[in-house]
Amino acid sequence: MPTVSHRHFILRLLLPICGWLLVCLQTYAVEIEKPDSTKTHTIQEITVTEKYLNSEVRSSSPLQILSSKAIEGLNVLQVSDAVKYLSGVTVKDYGGIGGLKTVSVRSLGGNHTAVSYDGITLTDCQTGQIDLGRFSLDNVDMISLSSGQSDNIFQPASLFASASVLNIKTLTPVFYKDKNVNGKISMKAGSFGLLNPSVLLEDKINNKLSATFSGEWLSANGKYPYTLQYGPNASNITTQEIRQNTDVQNLRLEAALYTDFSENENGYVKCYYYQSQRGLPGPTILYNDESSSKQRMWDNTFFTQAHYEKMFSKFWVFQTNAKFNSGYLRYLDPTYQNSDGKLENTYLQKEYYGSASVLFRAFENLSFSASTDAAVNTLDADLTDFAYPTRFSWLTTVAAKYVTNQLLATASLLSTDVNEQVRTGAAATNYQQLSPYISLSIKPFINQDFRLRAFYKNIFRMPTFNDLYYSQVGNRDLKPEKANQFNLGLTYSTSVTSWFPSLSFTADAYHNDVIDKIVAYPNKDTFFWTIINYGKVAINGIDLTAETTFQPWKKIGVVLGTNYTYQRALNVTDPTDRDYNNQIPYTPRVSGSANAGIETPWVNISYSLLWSGHRYAVNQNYAENRLPAYADHSISANRSFKVKDKLIHINLEVLNLLNSNYEIVRWFPMPGRSFRATVSVKF
Repeated sequence: MPTVSHRHFILRLLLPICGWLLVCLQTYAVEIEKPDSTKTHTIQEITVTEKYLNSEVRSSSPLQILSSKAIEGLNVLQVSDAVKYLSGVTVKDYGGIGGLKTVSVRSLGGNHTAVSYDGITLTDCQTGQIDLGRFSLDNVDMISLSSGQSDNIFQPASLFASASVLNIKTLTPVFYKDKNVNGKISMKAGSFGLLNPSVLLEDKINNKLSATFSGEWLSANGKYPYTLQYGPNASNITTQEIRQNTDVQNLRLEAALYTDFSENENGYVKCYYYQSQRGLPGPTILYNDESSSKQRMWDNTFFTQAHYEKMFSKFWVFQTNAKFNSGYLRYLDPTYQNSDGKLENTYLQKEYYGSASVLFRAFENLSFSASTDAAVNTLDADLTDFAYPTRFSWLTTVAAKYVTNQLLATASLLSTDVNEQVRTGAAATNYQQLSPYISLSIKPFINQDFRLRAFYKNIFRMPTFNDLYYSQVGNRDLKPEKANQFNLGLTYSTSVTSWFPSLSFTADAYHNDVIDKIVAYPNKDTFFWTIINYGKVAINGIDLTAETTFQPWKKIGVVLGTNYTYQRALNVTDPTDRDYNNQIPYTPRVSGSANAGIETPWVNISYSLLWSGHRYAVNQNYAENRLPAYADHSISANRSFKVKDKLIHINLEVLNLLNSNYEIVRWFPMPGRSFRATVSVKF
């Protein structure tokens, strides 16, 4: 039986969901005049008419945006590939299409980055990290990354609760003239057995309701060649090998209903299903027989989420969200040496989530918001003496925003209340915390779009269920990992001439302090580990971005963009340790990317570059632990043309053009040169 406090918690969780349902039922009873569009209408608080470029330079905290058009020129397949082109981002990639891919922003670790899907946070209570490799780009309209938090104060409290937010926004249906159906069918094929058919359909049911369906199948054997080097020097013996156990089969299905009840009222309901079966390739350690790698992983994820928004007047706006998420994971190692002759584990996590937010525009330049979120997370596993934990989370945020032509300022205070229960053993300590945030952007010159910006944020990340409860490893006394973020930057944007329409530049210097860092190290052997609050990390860095477009001739346009990151992320835990003041693992001192595109009436050419300085695989910065620098060049050519009322698009890509043999994670080589072709039909 739930206790009184738990019944009260569940009641607080259900209230916003019930409120959302009541308002929706009420709106169905009223017939309201509706324009012939299913485009989502937004309130004045969120400026949607300005270009993405203007949003980036006007933001009071670093904001990077990749539009669907920009993504097309980056030679990327999945969201994880596109994110690599954002400054300050480190993607831990275990190689191949099916390899796990997690993102760390400004060296804070993947657990400090929230991933939002159409405005609602994705969660993984078991590991705390979202595998970005499971998200396709076929139905993505925009990807944005906010360091600190965005200037939008009218959003769920969970989007205030991380050090950075990666937002994935999918396409919403828009219909022109008398057209009632939009569609897109595409097929990608390429090296290493890649086949990737996909479909996107949009249907206008009536003037107030539309539906979308998106689906894709991805299959690849992943058997790419790589060079295995025996010894630390280039003069040592090398052999040519083929990567094994890298096959993957993914299925993604999405369906959504969008409704505009009136000019001031809209909502959507979305269902998402993803299943994956993949091999987990082993490390390419010297003389290791890769054919012995037999590990497999099965992943099934389903969630349904709903959003409702209503503008009561020009002063008051309300929105609410609800979500249910279920994630199943099965892991099998048939070669594990134990009494069963294998290691097989299954995990099932669930989440029940609700939120409600209100925005009050007190004056023309001043607005306030309040948001409250409640969530219940559970994890089941077939492990011996497993804890079967349940986490109750309650987040509340109050925020303010002041904006003029010369000044933009935001401030927020987040209250977090976390309580845990377990079926076996003792539960982790309950936790309460207040987390402040403040940001400022100033435009000192009226006639120049030059701005100075700064922000401070105090935030934390809770230990995951694996950190706390994993058998013989978890530590139930762990404290949250805290981070203090400081940022000082400048932005500049200008239009030079009619043939040189835009030039933008941003520069940000930042300092992050991580306290009570959660670290794991082997105890008596590599099977028994200890997890403790031990580490302290000091992170100093600079992010630079530049982008320009120009049109040297009437029908020819050029787009250029680049970013550069310098980071010193040092372990400052104990001056007596050998790794004191050493760079933390897998964090390059320097890294960056560049892209160039030429648009002509005949063919469009795109070039992209990813590069990274050397990194270290472990805490000790010795030469034998160093991973060498690398550069990955890719190029593509595409052409679009019409056949009757259908738009045909053909794209040919050469990836890793110079066939570089490099690793992002030690002993997990990345693919060399490969080819990919895409044919799509829009109707």
